Amino acid sequence: MKFISFEINNNKRFGGVNDDGVVDLSARFPDLQDLRAAIRLDKLDTLAEALRTSAADFSLKDIRFLPTIPNPEKIICIGVNYANRNAEYKDGSDLPKYPSVFMRSRDSLVGHQQSILNPPESEQLDYEGEIVLVIGKEGRRISADKAHEHIAGLSIMNEGSVRDYLRHAKFNVTQGKNFEASGSLGPWLVSPDEIDPMGQLQVITRVNSEERQNDVTDNLMFSFRFLISYLSSFYRLRPGDIIATGTPNGAGARFDPPKYLRQGDLVEVEVPGIGMLSNSIVDETT
Repeated sequence: MKFISFEINNNKRFGGVNDDGVVDLSARFPDLQDLRAAIRLDKLDTLAEALRTSAADFSLKDIRFLPTIPNPEKIICIGVNYANRNAEYKDGSDLPKYPSVFMRSRDSLVGHQQSILNPPESEQLDYEGEIVLVIGKEGRRISADKAHEHIAGLSIMNEGSVRDYLRHAKFNVTQGKNFEASGSLGPWLVSPDEIDPMGQLQVITRVNSEERQNDVTDNLMFSFRFLISYLSSFYRLRPGDIIATGTPNGAGARFDPPKYLRQGDLVEVEVPGIGMLSNSIVDETT
C-alpha cells in the first residue's frame, strides 16, 4: 500500500493512493492526528483495509504533497554507503568499519513536486538520490535478524547538499545538509506488502532527464539490517523516524567540471517498486 501526507485547501491531511487517486484517510479516522500517529499506534493494516475498500476523494493533481512523514522525531542520514561512492573519493582509503551518520532538520525537506530552494549563499547545491527507511516499531539494541520487524515501509529522498558548506567545519557536515528546503522526501510510503525492504533495490537519479546516479543495494557497505541494528545501539528508534541510507556515486560535485544545480533544473529520483520523487530547483529570494 502507498500512504501519503498531503495538503488540500490549506488543510494538512494523510491518506492512501489507489488506482483512482487519493483516499482521504484522515477523514475516515479523525482520531489519528497524522501518518506518524497511525504508524505509532500500529494502524497501518487498518488504514490499508480502508484504502482497499474506498473510492478516491481527490486526484493526485489536486493535492499538494508534503514530506511523507512531515514531523519525524529523527531524520538520520548515512554518508558514503555505496562501495563505488567510497572509491569515488579517490583518497585511497580503506572501506570504513562503521557508517558515517549525521542529522537533518524537518525544515530542510519539502514534498514531491515542491520546489527545492537554491540558496544565495552558495553556487554548489547538489543532489543525492537515496532510499529511505521509515521506522514502524520502537526499538533499542535491535538485532540485525529482527531489523525487518521495525520497518513500516520505504520512501525516497533527494538528500540535497550545499557542498562548500559541508567543509565549513573540520568534523561535521551539518551546515551543508540543513539549508531550508534544500532536499525532498516522498512521494509516499510503500509498505512491505508491496516491496521487500530487505530485497535488492535500485536507485536512479536524473537531472533534466540525464541519468547521473544508478546503483543497487547489493553494493551497500552497510546493509539496511546493519544500519537499524547499529543505529539502535545508541538511538532509541521510534515510529516515524527516517533513515536515509546513502547515495550512489554520480553526485554533481564528482564531475569535472562539477554539475551543480541551477534554477529550472528538474531532479528525479526513481526507485523501482516505490516510485519517483520529482522536484524543480528555484533560486531562493532573500
